[in-house]
Amino acid sequence: MNPVTQAKIHGVHSSLLLATLLMTSFAVVGCDDGVDRVRAIERERQTRVQKDTEVDHLGEVHSLLSRLVELNPQESQREILYHLNRWKQANNEVDAKVTPLISTVNAVRTEDELKAITEQPLFAASDIDHLRDCYLFRQISEWVDREPEEDPLLTAWLNEQEAKLSEEDAGKLRTAVRFFDWTVRNVGYQPLQPESSLPPHPPFNGMEQPTFSLGMKFQGPGYRQTDYETVWRGLGDSLQRAGVFTQLCRQASIPAFVLATQSDQNGQLKPWSVGILIGEDIYLFEPELGCFVPGPGQVGIATLGEARSDASVMRRLNVVSFFDYPLSKADIQQSIALLNVTPEAVSLRMKMLQDGLTGDRRMQTFVDVDTLAGKIDAMPGIAGVRLWDVPILAEIYAAELEAAAIRDPLLNFWSRAAWSILEDLSDNSKLLALARWRHLHGQFDKDEEEDADGARVLYLAQRAPEFEIEDLGINVDLQKAYGVRRELGMSEEQYNSQLKYAQDLMRMSKNAATFWVSLIQYEDERYETAQTWFSKRVLDPELVSRREFTGDTLSPWTPSARYNLGRSLERSGKFDQAIELYKTDGDPQEHGNRLRARLLAKQLAASDEPDTPPNAAGEETE
Repeated sequence: MNPVTQAKIHGVHSSLLLATLLMTSFAVVGCDDGVDRVRAIERERQTRVQKDTEVDHLGEVHSLLSRLVELNPQESQREILYHLNRWKQANNEVDAKVTPLISTVNAVRTEDELKAITEQPLFAASDIDHLRDCYLFRQISEWVDREPEEDPLLTAWLNEQEAKLSEEDAGKLRTAVRFFDWTVRNVGYQPLQPESSLPPHPPFNGMEQPTFSLGMKFQGPGYRQTDYETVWRGLGDSLQRAGVFTQLCRQASIPAFVLATQSDQNGQLKPWSVGILIGEDIYLFEPELGCFVPGPGQVGIATLGEARSDASVMRRLNVVSFFDYPLSKADIQQSIALLNVTPEAVSLRMKMLQDGLTGDRRMQTFVDVDTLAGKIDAMPGIAGVRLWDVPILAEIYAAELEAAAIRDPLLNFWSRAAWSILEDLSDNSKLLALARWRHLHGQFDKDEEEDADGARVLYLAQRAPEFEIEDLGINVDLQKAYGVRRELGMSEEQYNSQLKYAQDLMRMSKNAATFWVSLIQYEDERYETAQTWFSKRVLDPELVSRREFTGDTLSPWTPSARYNLGRSLERSGKFDQAIELYKTDGDPQEHGNRLRARLLAKQLAASDEPDTPPNAAGEETE
């Protein structure tokens, strides 16, 4: 036997002898001391468990969500998951039931993958984005749904509906109008597929466009950004506007869904409006036009029933000599209802979480799609209910774009540069992001209790004067402030490129902050001040001319600012000026703007000469 083995055996024998002696001593002394020791350990364990159960885990989750923009993303995600799962361990579970509607999106994600997401018992990383969206849209809905923030074109009609609908339904209709109005004013319209998917100027004009699965296109419609990114950036196409609008409605417990026609040839779905189910009717809102669908006689909001029975409803979406609406009464006799929910939203854990959220923490994290689908499907004109594939495609698109960017440095730079003013980790970006976060919370001015500046002050800090931006190349202090430095060995060309990029970011931040301050003036009902900001600071003729001349794409806010200026003029009673502004040629939302001009002119004519039918400011529709 080798010495090592002998030593091990000797050690075992020694340990056994020591254990025997201890047990003998314990037997002699008695078992009382041992029992007391075990009881003490058990009491200590119970105390630890009790303290853990006394932790307000859902309170911690809500607190972390409210400060997401200020926290490290990875650390905050870990903290949120920890508290969610500690809370869940203290709650009873019931058997999970997967909705059959899951199968309606298995063309973009396999049914096994979808079931794995909906049936998993514990909260996972993918749940954090869903909860962030629920939290933020809840916050927006809380302050947007207030007096007098509703479309003034509908105020009189809404008052009339109170006599026709129940008090609850009339309130929901008014709330939906406010949400749609806010969405159109705050999410500037972009085409479904940009004419040029890449910026026209160097260095991106030589960049190779990545390819995507499932037939998706680079910068494709709807899925090129999520609902959160749409509301965060304030720009989006009609599908993304529909996403924001339906998210807001969900937080107010208003059934909202995308209506789509279906091709007889290939079964392809084409979304055309958002439907709001209130009482026994589905009310129609058109996010591409940025306008509700006017009812018969161009009064109020059309219902789906009215659009299916009265040909004039769809016909009057035409603007003669300018635009023809692509659908008619015959085209919308049957529509598919698409529910804007992700697999996470139909999971059991989200239902349990929603039931556990009370008071100020309350938000809609779960959607009972089976019950909702049953109500919608029972309505005339609805040919079926499905889950909308766009939110799932948005997740897949983002993952594939990120993977492609890792392989292509130029694509990586482009994908990060596009919204780096809000999403990189520089101090300047963090300040603008904090301002935007507080703006979307409705916190415009200083919170004295928390000693926290509101969005208005934080935005103003981003408005560096032009001379300061120009002096960046010669002012060392400014270079330090904006993170511009000439590293050892950096060529003159590289340094100048870095300098130009920093100046571009400064101008982009300034443009965004200026536009968002203008929106805050409108939300504060300071309509004259809003007009000054929109017209003098966003739409300054010299600035617009310079941008058009140089092809400057740093300010995407011009069309939206023009529309919001028109809305501000309406609020001040300057209707003729507003009407002329809505008729601006070439605006992305020109079709819908001209419809609004027509409705406004009709309302004015009716108020001046109630017996004389107006001709819609010279634009006949029939």
